[in-house]
Amino acid sequence: MRFLPSTSSDGVREQLFTLGEIPGVLWTPDGGGAVTRPLVLLGHGGGRHKKDPEISALAHRLVTECGYAAVCVDVPAHGDRPEVEEYDRLAAENQARVEAGEELAPLIADFQALVARRTVPEWRAVLDAVRVLDHVGPGPVGYWGVSLGCGLGVPFVAAEPRVRAAVLGLGGAHASADAASRITVPVRFLIQWNDERVPREQSLSLYDALASEQKSLHANPGGHGELPPSELDDALSFFTRYLTG
Repeated sequence: MRFLPSTSSDGVREQLFTLGEIPGVLWTPDGGGAVTRPLVLLGHGGGRHKKDPEISALAHRLVTECGYAAVCVDVPAHGDRPEVEEYDRLAAENQARVEAGEELAPLIADFQALVARRTVPEWRAVLDAVRVLDHVGPGPVGYWGVSLGCGLGVPFVAAEPRVRAAVLGLGGAHASADAASRITVPVRFLIQWNDERVPREQSLSLYDALASEQKSLHANPGGHGELPPSELDDALSFFTRYLTG
């Protein structure tokens, strides 16, 4: 794991790093020594990147309001990572199929399932590397991811026993129901009731597929990109409940 020079602002230390070919960013409380603290892995959305403003804002709140660490890495073909020829080809094919009248949601789900086969082992390696750092430590792990972050996050949470709680949403069951049936940790699941990208019934089916005994469904009016800011407030309370104490 190779770090670039860190920066600090408003009590938050930000460290860009690379782990092999994976570029990422770690946020921690500024000036902290050796400690064990909760860590939340953040999965960014499609077409976004590790320092997307919404991701950075959530990371800063996790650090300043909860004393946690937060980490996010660029998904393949996003941010500082190179294009992937196979992904570009599939995206073009899917666009043509939609224009020919096929439903968009199953195509998105199949594509996300393909990407997840690469990201799940990458994210597990990131946890391995970050949790041995003195200023993070082997504390409890949470996951946040909506949209693409949900499509990749469901198989990740299903495969990763260190995750104790997850916020997921804006995703459907087409490619994720089997993995969801292996998730037993507490889950907060978010739906936009008028989501134009993920049919409502698919989101509800994914929620139903979760095997968690402690799960809650939170539906809000609006489209795919209109998740209300209040859900971030509630996510902090959710992580505090299940990652602290």
